[in-house]
Amino acid sequence: MKVLLFNGSFNPNGCTNMALQEIAKILNDEGIETEILQIGNKPIRDCIACGGCVNKNRCVFDDDVANKWLEKAEQADGFVFGSPVYYAHPSGRILSVLDRMFYANKSCFEHKPAASIVSARRAGTTASLDVLNKYITIAQMPLVSSTYWNMVHGKKPEDVLQDKEGLQTMHNIAKNMAWILKCIELGKQNGINIPEIEKGEQTNFIR
Repeated sequence: MKVLLFNGSFNPNGCTNMALQEIAKILNDEGIETEILQIGNKPIRDCIACGGCVNKNRCVFDDDVANKWLEKAEQADGFVFGSPVYYAHPSGRILSVLDRMFYANKSCFEHKPAASIVSARRAGTTASLDVLNKYITIAQMPLVSSTYWNMVHGKKPEDVLQDKEGLQTMHNIAKNMAWILKCIELGKQNGINIPEIEKGEQTNFIR
């Protein structure tokens, strides 16, 4: 089993990465393989609603991380979406990539457990978590929670290490993720299949 951890910060060694490292460490102790994917500081495309990804499962823009991450997501069993807080919302970089990934190939995320985590100096954390969690809940993904809201605080990575409750929260996310993954695997071995969902209905408010 493998969990992908997405770092939506331009800084590969910042506070968000510190939190993801803590989650990965516990997952590894639980026998779960992990990989932290860095969004980096190069330009990121936004979705332009061109529809070019329909029936192709790939974004038409192939000059950033979106399609590379989709390829990895197809083979993964769980996910952690991480972001710093900017003006009380997640980074625009991670939102642009997630918009394109989920629109182009939501099926590679469906029914796989996921958690959102955010890092902030002070405030804006719960609003940012709410935005990231919406990707998870629209794709029928079990939402992995913890013993507090999924956040760490600090201006610098070394500050995060002083946020003892934040670190505890990250560790418990990892333990819950490992437990859910193992339960899903055991269910598959015992013939418990993914539910058949209803499709076809779409309501527009003006009709």
